[in-house]
Amino acid sequence: MPFLIDTHGHVNFNAFRNDADDVLGRALKNDTWVIMPGSQYSTSQRAVEIAERFKNGVFAAVGIHPIHLEHREVDVMEVQSAKGEKESWMTFETRAEEFDHEAYKDLAKSKKVVAIGEVGLDYYYEPKGKAKREEFRARQKETLEKQISLALELNLPVILHCRAAHPDLFNLLTTRYPLPTSDFRGVLHCYTGNLEQAKKFLDLGLYFGFNGLIFKKVPALPDPREIISFLPLDRILLETDSPYLVPSQAAVERNEPLFVKYVAQEISRIKNIPLEKVAEITTQNALTLFHLSF
Repeated sequence: MPFLIDTHGHVNFNAFRNDADDVLGRALKNDTWVIMPGSQYSTSQRAVEIAERFKNGVFAAVGIHPIHLEHREVDVMEVQSAKGEKESWMTFETRAEEFDHEAYKDLAKSKKVVAIGEVGLDYYYEPKGKAKREEFRARQKETLEKQISLALELNLPVILHCRAAHPDLFNLLTTRYPLPTSDFRGVLHCYTGNLEQAKKFLDLGLYFGFNGLIFKKVPALPDPREIISFLPLDRILLETDSPYLVPSQAAVERNEPLFVKYVAQEISRIKNIPLEKVAEITTQNALTLFHLSF
């Protein structure tokens, strides 16, 4: 049984194009398993290909992140501050991709695929004008519903991305799916909602993922320590969101799954419980949600 599980590490991204196997090998050597979510078809395919090179402990998720429904340039310094020069992977362009049910279903045939994700809603960069904004949001909601339908068809959990859109996500889930009694199950990756919203999502039976963002003070976001203190440990998952959101203890520019240990240590401190207990319960949570096997 692994000691820790990084439930959200993008080792399938370009930041790891030269050393993905070495990075994953380091994690496995330290009893840390990894789930790699895709963000569009190409990175979903790469996640499957990488996971299939490992006998155990490395898994994939497939899906379209909402930012990949539009064409724009993304600067990851939105979520972290570079200490040195920017690496090439710190900026990239998205392209407008449409969800292809059969193509993603085919990818999900791999035994290494344990979830549909990373999918969801992201209203952080919205177009100006009411009509364009409504069209922008409607496209994200429609694509999310299609991907949830695929998850239900395949009996897979959903890795949910949500930024500046928690009320709409809650309304979509409660309107379209009779949670918590339906077959839908999933995790709110990198949870940034407030406490009252957390209570509502908790009642739906969802899990909550936390990563290096819990070490950062972001004025526009709720204090994650308050959320972590409130949530029962059996609803918390550990993640890195690597290569992003590096914990300060790592003292590097690029995050990696091995550093999920720092997130576990901080949750241990916040909840004032032993690290071993955090590891035991969060690992069991991941095994349960994603139906991981040894």
